[in-house]
Amino acid sequence: MSERIALVTGGSRGLGKNAALKLAAKGTGIILTYQSSQKEAQDVVREIELKGVKAVALQLNVGDTSTFERFVAEVHSQLKHVWQRDTFDYLLNNAGTGLYAPFAETTEAQFDDALNVHFKGPFFLTQRLLPLIKDGGRILNVSSGLARFAQPGSSTYAAMKGAMEVLTRYQAKELGARKITANIIAPGAIETDFGGGRVRDNAQINQMVASNTALGRVGLPDDIGDAIAALLSDELGWMNAQRIEVSGGMFL
Repeated sequence: MSERIALVTGGSRGLGKNAALKLAAKGTGIILTYQSSQKEAQDVVREIELKGVKAVALQLNVGDTSTFERFVAEVHSQLKHVWQRDTFDYLLNNAGTGLYAPFAETTEAQFDDALNVHFKGPFFLTQRLLPLIKDGGRILNVSSGLARFAQPGSSTYAAMKGAMEVLTRYQAKELGARKITANIIAPGAIETDFGGGRVRDNAQINQMVASNTALGRVGLPDDIGDAIAALLSDELGWMNAQRIEVSGGMFL
């Protein structure tokens, strides 16, 4: 069987980095994207290569659709050069930014930025990448527990994630003829640098989350990286059009 290849957006840090490393540990080649942290991205590439797996890092601003044609061409070039292939197997739409603003105070600029990064970007990036996704491949989008429960200050971010959840079902329906599955993972609060590291570094927020989670702690990057690797495994190839929350039982 040929080496599987995953394209992970936002793979230079946080959950994307963890997912890339966990997939690589299972022998999956990695194309990871970064927006500005080239050194961090190259460090991840080297860490993956130490596992005996091929990896490349490409620059991408997922919120700027005008760059997608160039990016897709570069992905195709790297597939040919590094793997001698024309397609990849798994697309993980992970890249994102935090936004914490009350509904009444959210600006149109904030809304547009969240829309571009969390919905319009993944929508059209996936569309543009379809010719490079192998028949029988997998799309895994990333939502949030905030699309199920409401926390003040997250209305815009959560609404975009809710849109991604609906889109995922349509992707599954419309790409079924190519045997491509589409699912979406919804992490709960995780200790990373996301949103300025507020869940990790703010003891009050950390304790609030832990006390409202059935398993009694805040999630860790490994919790999500392991889940992503499992969701993209052959054993779950029959799962399709599903939202899978991985939050330890948050706000039940």
